[in-house]
Parts: sequence; C-alpha cells; structure tokens
Amino acid sequence: MVARVSTVAFQGIEGVPVDVQVMVAPGKVGVQIVGLPDKAVAESRERVHAALHASGLSLPPKRVTINLAPADLPKEGSHFDLPIALGLMAALGAIPPDALTDYVVIGELNLDGTIAAVAGALPAAIGANAIGKGLICPADSGAEAAWAGAEIDILAPRSLIALANHFRGTQVLTRPEPAIRAIPANMPDLADIKGQESAKRALEVAAAGNHNLLMVGPPGSGKSMLAARLPSILPPLSPGELLEVSMIHSIAGQLPGGKLSDRRPFRTPHHSATMAALVGGGLRARPGEASLAHHGVLFLDEFPEFTPQALDALRQPLETAECIIARANHRISYPAAIQLVAAMNPCRCGMAGEPGHSCARGPRCASDYQARISGPLMDRIDIRISVPAVSAADLLRPAPAETSAVVAARVARARAIQIERFIDYGMPRITSNARCTTAMIERMAEPDAAGLQLLRDAAERMAFSARAYHRVLKVARTLADLDGAARVGRIHLAEAISYRVTGDRMTSAA
Repeated sequence: MVARVSTVAFQGIEGVPVDVQVMVAPGKVGVQIVGLPDKAVAESRERVHAALHASGLSLPPKRVTINLAPADLPKEGSHFDLPIALGLMAALGAIPPDALTDYVVIGELNLDGTIAAVAGALPAAIGANAIGKGLICPADSGAEAAWAGAEIDILAPRSLIALANHFRGTQVLTRPEPAIRAIPANMPDLADIKGQESAKRALEVAAAGNHNLLMVGPPGSGKSMLAARLPSILPPLSPGELLEVSMIHSIAGQLPGGKLSDRRPFRTPHHSATMAALVGGGLRARPGEASLAHHGVLFLDEFPEFTPQALDALRQPLETAECIIARANHRISYPAAIQLVAAMNPCRCGMAGEPGHSCARGPRCASDYQARISGPLMDRIDIRISVPAVSAADLLRPAPAETSAVVAARVARARAIQIERFIDYGMPRITSNARCTTAMIERMAEPDAAGLQLLRDAAERMAFSARAYHRVLKVARTLADLDGAARVGRIHLAEAISYRVTGDRMTSAA
C-alpha cells in the first residue's frame, strides 16, 4: 500500500506541488528518502522516527521508501518533516488513509512530537487554496496562513497527537485567526528634525511619487535621521501590496508570530553587505534586501562604501522591479519594487565643500570617493540633494516644524491623485509616478509652453540622457500632484530640474 500526502516546494515565492509517497514493504529494514532531497530533508528521517516514537507509534521492522515527486525537482527545507510523518502514520493505519486527501501539509518536527514553525506558510496556503485544498501547518504558523482567505480550511496542531486525535474525532482543532502587528507608538517624527527645510521638502516629494533619493552632506547633518522618518510619511500598504510583501517575508522566515503589518518595509543593510545579500542568491537562492524591501524603502547609508559590484547589481531591480537569480540548474525571480534612499559624505573625510574645512588630499579626495558610484546607477536616482550642516541658530532656537502626520496627509492626497489617474489610463497596477512608463509620462506630464521651453534648454545645456529626461518629467508630475495642479507648469519643472542639477554639480566638482 502507498500512502500519499500533498506538500509544496518553494521556487521564488511560489509553492510548487509535491506528492509525498510512502510505501511500507517487506525487505531490508530501513528508511530511504528519494526525490532529490537536500541535507535538511534527508535528516528528516531521524526527526520523524523520534517524533513518532514520542507519540507512541513505532515503525515496523520493514523497508520504508519515501518518494518526493516529481523526482527531478530539488527539495529543500525542513517543512517536509510533517508530510513524511503523516504519510507514515497513514501507511501504518494510525490515521484514516483518506483523511489527508484534501490538505496540503507543511511543518517541522521536534523530537518530542511537537510541530515547529516553518517559513513559507502564507505562500503554501495560497497555493493550497489555488488547487482547492486546505492546509495543515504548525500552530505558530496558523495566524500567518489564515491571511490566505477565510474560505480555506486550515488545521494548525501543536503536536502529532493533537492532529491524530482530530482525525479520530476525539479532539477538535479550531481554525486560527489572522493576526496583525501593532504599529509602534514611538515612530520617529519629522518634527524631531531641526532645520533642513529643503531636505524635508525633497523627502516629501520622494514619498509622494515613490522617487529614488540621494542625500549628500557632511557627518552629523541629519541624513540618517531624515531617512529614518520617511516611513512615517509613506501611505500604508494596500491589501494587494500587503499580500505580496508578506509572501516574500514568509519565504524568508521574517514574520514573527505570523503577524502581518501594513507598514511599508524599511530595510537598512550594512555597507559590508555582499551582492547576494542585496539582490538575493546563495546556495538556496534566498531573497535579498532588495526583495525584502518590496513596496518599501531600501536605505543605503554610507553609499560609496558598498562594493561597486553590489551597487551595480541594483540597477536591474531599480529598472524592472524584480531580482532575477540565474543559476546553472534553475532560475528564480523575486519581486523588488523598491524606493532607493541613499546617504553619503561628499568625500572620504566627509567635509569637502564645508566652510573652514579642506581635505588633506585635495580635490582628489572627493573625486575618488564619488567615483565608486557608477554613472548608470546615479542616472537612476531621481532626486539628489545637498544636506548642509545644521546651523547653531536652528539648534538653539528651532522654528516650529511640521509633524509627520501633516506631511503624510499631503503625500496621501498626491498618491490618491496618481492612483485615480492610472486607473483612468487602464493601468490599475501602477500606483506611483516613479513606476509609470516613458510613453505614459510624456502624456501625463506634458508641460505648458513656458515649461516646455525650460525643459528643452535644460536638457540641451546639461546633456540629459533619455532616462534623465523622463525622470525629470516624473518628478515634475509629482510636484504638480502635490500642488493639486492638473497640468505640469514651469515652476514644477524648475524644481524638478534643480533636484537633478545638485547631483550633476556634485559630480563635476569632483
């Protein structure tokens, strides 16, 4: 007799169906797992044997063969423990053979028979629902899986005994409820920033249009403080975005307690991060920081200190909103619609251009430092601003500053205008100006006569690339949305061009 249990193998954020086939037959005593298992799957026979023994069930002195079909698909992870154990229990008659027909099963076993949480419960639940089945998962993963839909049947036992009792009718497992993470009460607020009014304005524009932002200034000028307050003015995730973000974090095992949050991700990798850490990869091709920041912010402090190879690997995600990890035997794509925010000093000593300071190495200090950032990557940054040192007057007698709530309200109004416009254009999946196509922005941001002349002169004088030209239009469209203007005017284009000129001056000064 062959017992069958359905489970999944993860490729990217998708769950590929896997059929666990268990056969107990006469022959040499032992347990053999076939079907391209990795080390974690191969070791599951020891965990399963101990968990069954702790639950009062011993394996017969026969040959046990476990096949993970399809046999040519690599199987990775510890979530195969529970389906293998349940297949053995069904083959031995400990649970009804047809009890598992309507379920997809994932879970890791402890030696005492309890079931430990695993990564990927949400994608597994969505995949199970797509094929019309329920899900059996660990109790600690139940709240996460419950977000897949109210109609899906979910069993979240704490142990093998509890699950066996449920199928025998002596115990009833209740359906877990979806859980959400509470918003921290002490989020950083823009009112904490003293001075830096132009930088706050640029931060608001970046938030309103989802534009990439680069801040250049000496140490202590407030660049990191400004970036840390960007999440406080960003709109919450929409239901569709929440599901996409949560699936990536579920695969990465970064949903504590299975609780989801509607706050946009804010990832801050250290500048020692490798290319695989930023865009994903490794032996098991896990999502990187860019994918974990999907629909959120990727903040790179000390921008030039990252390796040039790691920075240039971000060029594709910034353009296509996905990270493609290609290997000899497989190809995986993770979504990565990110807003890049970077901060850097003007030179290695940090004080280039500041009054009363001079670099010991002269102009070469700044040129060598800034050359670590490639031109193509810099061309993908829409807004580039200088953040000067805060004056003593701002510190001693600070002017009243707007709170994050006030700025967030303006950002939300601008985002609502953009969403409505894209719906009218038949592009409901696009939600911000930074994500629209070049053909679309030329129609949506067509300037008036005075603005067109200014844009033509600026493009010729500063030798804009085609990408730079369209990104100026996108920023100008965002500025018009913040003003509630239907058409892009000269004043909007002038401000958008000024954000581009700052970066060009920085490069030419080097």
